[in-house]
Amino acid sequence: MSLPPERQLETIRRGTVDLINERELLEKLRRGRPLVVKVGFDPTAPDLHLGHTVVMRKMRQLQDLGHTVVFLIGDFTGRIGDPTGRTRTRPPLSEEEVLHNAETYKTQAFKILDPARTVLRRNSEWLAALSGADVVRLAAQYTVARILEREDFARRLRENRPISIHEFLYPLFQAYDSVALRCDLEMGGQDQLFNLVVGREVMKGYGLEPQCILTVPVLEGTDAREVEGRIAGEKMSKSLGNYVALDDPPEEMYGKLMSVCDGLMWRYYELLSALDAGAIRTLRDDVAAGRVHPRDAKARLAFELTERFHSTEAARAAAERFDRVHRSHETPDDVEEHRLLSAAPLRLSRACAQAGLASSGSEAQRLIVAGGVEVDGRRVADKDATLEPGRTYLVRVGKRRFARIAVVPPET
Repeated sequence: MSLPPERQLETIRRGTVDLINERELLEKLRRGRPLVVKVGFDPTAPDLHLGHTVVMRKMRQLQDLGHTVVFLIGDFTGRIGDPTGRTRTRPPLSEEEVLHNAETYKTQAFKILDPARTVLRRNSEWLAALSGADVVRLAAQYTVARILEREDFARRLRENRPISIHEFLYPLFQAYDSVALRCDLEMGGQDQLFNLVVGREVMKGYGLEPQCILTVPVLEGTDAREVEGRIAGEKMSKSLGNYVALDDPPEEMYGKLMSVCDGLMWRYYELLSALDAGAIRTLRDDVAAGRVHPRDAKARLAFELTERFHSTEAARAAAERFDRVHRSHETPDDVEEHRLLSAAPLRLSRACAQAGLASSGSEAQRLIVAGGVEVDGRRVADKDATLEPGRTYLVRVGKRRFARIAVVPPET
């Protein structure tokens, strides 16, 4: 796509929260060369989720305008951990964890981005090579007072919560990424504004033209609720368990989207759907007037997103399975059976983990205590509950995950 700079600016501006600053960005566009657009992703978990796709759709938009998009994997900064919004120091990840997560990002990213127009980089390429003198020079570009203007740091200081020195380095290293890449525009969620502004200032300290900044809205997690006409809840996050991963199986993705509250549905339509704003307003008016049931509007969104990241056939099968289970209260036909060997009563939490109904025994215990686990149609609330050997149980976790678990005594 080739558009005049003014038209490009209109397109880029659409759907943004912050754009710093428009005059500088227009000047860059008028030079007639592709912008270097950088977006960083810390591989602190193996999954990209729908929250990431808000900025990734803007990245694809910049690609379609002919600009160079750098998908930057923070394999070095990921070992520090972004302190944004955190009330305590993040435990460091091992190098093996970071590398594993970084590899999974590559295939997931290309579900949205154009591989031919995406530059994949890792910030260990330049950050790992910095000498002690280089780090001192970098640290000299910013003051402690400016760092402490950041709300999460200021709050932790007020509450006498510890702040490690290495956390101060995170925004400086992220800024150095922009120096290394000679970045024209950096994008991120609106909660990243502080870090992006540091990048502008540090680039000046290295004698470079400062990058422009674009932020997009932060997507709330699936557990957010509507309170007095506004959405209240934490952002979508793997660590909080309120996410929809791009690699979730179709039925899991569809079911998670159907579980969000009606108010949150419209937020997801706004930030995730391909429908234009006018079509979304019309649908919302139809729901408000009773012409369309909220559940049907939600099903339309769930189908659209499941189809986007899987296929039409997969989305249709997921919708049919969801209706069969939730409308008719039936057990799915395709329930997997797991044979677990145990001579003694087997902890239900351990059985759930072994059968793939939970990521770990501790997560299964949390689900049990929360009332999210049924055995043979009866809810179990005791985290120490057991399954007796010699029987097969139908176990249901949440609203969508089923398994038949046969506890089999070892042969003697």
